[in-house]
Amino acid sequence: MEFEQQLKSPITPLPIAIIGAGGIIRDAHLPAYQKAHYEILGVYDIDKAKIDQLKHDFPGIRTTFNTLAELIKHVGNQRIIYDVAVPANHLYSILEQLPIGSIVLMQKPMGESLDEAIRIQELCIKKKFVSAVNFQLKYAPYMLAARDIISQGLIGEVFDVEIKVCTHTPWELWDFLKEKPRVEVLYHSIHYVDLVRSLLGNPTKVYASSIRHPRTSDLAATRSSIILDYDEFTQARILTNHGHDYGTKHQESYLKIEGSKGAIKVLIGLSLNYPKGLPPKMEFYTAESKEWKEIPLIGGWFPDAFIGSMTNLQNHTLDKSIPLRNSSEDALQTMELVEKIYESSEKGGIIFKSKKI
Repeated sequence: MEFEQQLKSPITPLPIAIIGAGGIIRDAHLPAYQKAHYEILGVYDIDKAKIDQLKHDFPGIRTTFNTLAELIKHVGNQRIIYDVAVPANHLYSILEQLPIGSIVLMQKPMGESLDEAIRIQELCIKKKFVSAVNFQLKYAPYMLAARDIISQGLIGEVFDVEIKVCTHTPWELWDFLKEKPRVEVLYHSIHYVDLVRSLLGNPTKVYASSIRHPRTSDLAATRSSIILDYDEFTQARILTNHGHDYGTKHQESYLKIEGSKGAIKVLIGLSLNYPKGLPPKMEFYTAESKEWKEIPLIGGWFPDAFIGSMTNLQNHTLDKSIPLRNSSEDALQTMELVEKIYESSEKGGIIFKSKKI
């Protein structure tokens, strides 16, 4: 039995202009676009050495630009997609400079706070952008397959989603995080929050605690416990601990979806032995088969999910009847939920004091 694991690419896709030349572009965006045969019009970054190295390593890049204005002038009236992968606190200033009516894919998160996300969305509306945010996990091959399984009714009504990450994450790869007041949820678990929303919608209640780790005392919280309630039967849980540095034997990274007629379980291999990662694995169980069956996968989170998010934007731009599932409007709701998670962590909880008798 085969399930859909990739989106159908447009026959004539639009060229892509990349703004930013950091690690995520090198490790995910460019390998994805290369695999999908998407044309890279050019790359701009403030660091010329980075873009020169990218052009050397990825011959498909047509040219590089020394300034954003130079890139925009070169694009002219061409219909292209701006792939903006800059630190979240620079998103607004970059978007301000893009022409009215631009097509934009922004790297997540959509700003560093809900207030920033609202400003970004208001700017996108004002400038009449076709705008999306690169919450790409929902486009990983195993997630597209899971959505296909669910849509066919094979596991019935989904009532439980669980995501657990107990790994060692090398936060030192991202030096800029040391200055950030928010780390784990905003820069990592936000992927899972967006994924849960894509499966279940917005919750009715949020319970959360995000806490620091003694081994990474120079960082904000890197461990989170998030509970999202929907109704009396439906719940999602996101449990993360990025400080499990005791070998790989008991590290965990999985997604489990349970329904009234069956279940799905995915090993999210990327998080294990990061950044090298392990291969993903997907299984599903139905009441009819009464056994777990493995689904052969055609790829994983990196780089394949990045193909999906760009392809969805390409397809929607060329055919408005195709929904834009990673629109900035939808991403704003993910940012709203992230804000509620932090609010719950900061203000929630009942103080316990033992009564001595």
